[in-house]
Order: sequence, then structure tokens, then C-alpha cells
Amino acid sequence: MFAAVTKFAHTVLHLLRAIGASMVLVVFLSGGESRAYWPEHPITIIVPFARGGVTDLIGRLLATELTQRLGRIVSVQNRAGEVGRVALRDVAMAAPNGYTLLVTTNAALINLVINPNLSKTAYDTLKDFAPIAYLGSTPLVIVTRPSSGIGSIADLIAKAKANPGKLSCASVGVGSPSGIVLELLKIRAGIDITDTPFDGNELAMMAAITGATDVASLGLGGSINHIRSGELKALAQTGSDRWVDLPDVPTMAEAGIPNTVVETSLMFFAPAATPDSVIDRLTKLTQAILQQRDFQVEMLEAGVRLQYEGPEDLYARITREIPMWKEVVKPAGVKKR
Repeated sequence: MFAAVTKFAHTVLHLLRAIGASMVLVVFLSGGESRAYWPEHPITIIVPFARGGVTDLIGRLLATELTQRLGRIVSVQNRAGEVGRVALRDVAMAAPNGYTLLVTTNAALINLVINPNLSKTAYDTLKDFAPIAYLGSTPLVIVTRPSSGIGSIADLIAKAKANPGKLSCASVGVGSPSGIVLELLKIRAGIDITDTPFDGNELAMMAAITGATDVASLGLGGSINHIRSGELKALAQTGSDRWVDLPDVPTMAEAGIPNTVVETSLMFFAPAATPDSVIDRLTKLTQAILQQRDFQVEMLEAGVRLQYEGPEDLYARITREIPMWKEVVKPAGVKKR
């Protein structure tokens, strides 16, 4: 009789322990789903500009590579508008679970660096985004259509001085790197050119190709193929050195416009408070992807020099560039909005 009771007690105790373990497992799964099992469903990378630009290209290449490595579909959504603010706001407000990410280039300087000094935004530059990786950079370029009669920066300056306020320049918007380059050119050369902003590099480029504007200030990455093909003539580019694939295009300094080195950055972010385990995994995968030779060659062909930096270095870069761009915006005369 005693043995039977003891056996029954052991059975009950075993059941209670099993139930307890199951309850702990349920709590663990419900409370740490993104940490333990991420990703369980598709991931979206938001790009702040229209399709066809260098931001879109690197976002889609990353999405393809991450899909293979994570075993889940990673897709790209283009959310253009307000010089990148729409996408940045959406990412800042997204659930920090690793399923909404951001790849940005011009917006890295427009919104994550410049805008805190230009206007009140719906997000905080340093608090609402979790850095994943710095991806690389591309300079900007001043271009025109070959039939414009403008063959150099000197020609552009002479024509602008002879026709004050009558020449037009397509850009990606006031406060954007391309807009800043135009403002710096105007100040350094003492000329008056009308800024005609467009919602994205592609639209600004088409304005120059079709002659809707006299010149354009564009990201090299989104324009280099049109320069190679002869659809556009590059007058100067804003890097510190000549671009390896465009050896005949002078830097702005060589063209007589000093202190105009401006390079746009490509950066990878998640919403703030995304689990460290998710950020760590994405960081390691991104570093491995950027080290692939075929990936490097494809991005260099698109006008981008890849350069991996981890989350801490990216955060330090943003922190360092905010005051730098504040100093650029002020002398350029960009008005707050």
C-alpha cells in the first residue's frame, strides 16, 4: 500500500514538473520570440527613395543576400517623400522586432545628420535608430546634357554670371547633399543659380538629360552609367580624389571650387530597441556580404566604394558628422523649415 502511494506521489510530482516546464517554455517563447527564433516571417527593408537609384540597388542586393542566409524572404519597399523623412519616420515608429529595417544613403546625411539642424522632425536622430552597419560612400557630381554648351565648371560660372538667376539646377532637395553642393558652388563662385528640387536622384537626373534644367547636382552612384554612356557630361565631382572609373572628371577643388568635398553615405539601421541578438546577427551577415568580391565589383560599377563599419563606429560617425554638417549648412545659407 505504501509503495503504491509513493509511486502515485512520484507520478503526480513528475506531471507537475512537466507542466511547470511547459509553462516556462510558453513564457519564454512569448516573451523572447524575436531573440530566440528570429526571423520567423518575412523582413522588409525600407528605402527612402524611388526605384532605380544607388540606395535601391544596394538595398535590393542586401535583401537578396540576406534572404539566402536567413532562410526568410527579405524584400525592399521604396517609400519616397519629403527628402527621406517619410521612410525615416516609418522606421522610427516601427516595432523593434527585426522585421522592419532601413537602408539609406542621401537620407543618412539629409535626415540623420542635417535635418536635426534644419527642422523639427518626428524622430530623434541618435535615439530612434539602432545602427547595424556603415556600408560605404559615393561622391556627388555636377552634370549637364552634352548639347547644353556648358563644358566645364568655368563655363557654368561664366554663363551664370552673364545670366543671373536664369540658369536652373536639379537637385534632390533643400538640405540634401546635392542641394548643399549647389549652395556651396553658388557661394564659392559668387553666382546665382535656381535650385529645382526633385523627389529622388533619378528624377533630378532625367531633368538634366531632357534639358528641363541646365545642370544637375546628383549622386555619382545613381548617375555614373549615364555619364559613361554619354547621355550626361560630368563637369566635376565632389570627392577628395578623382574617381577611378572617371579619370577625366576633375574634383571640385581641381575645377576651382575649394572646400567642397561632400560624399554621401550608405547606412543600415533598425528601429531603436531592436534586440541585440538581432542586431548582432545582421551586423555579422552584412560584414560577410560586403566582403564578397562580386558584391564589391557590382557596387563599384554603380559608383560606390564599399567600406564596412560596425554599429559602434556608425554611431560615432553620425555623432561626429552632425556638428560638421551644421557648419556646412550655416555658410551655405540653407534656411530652416
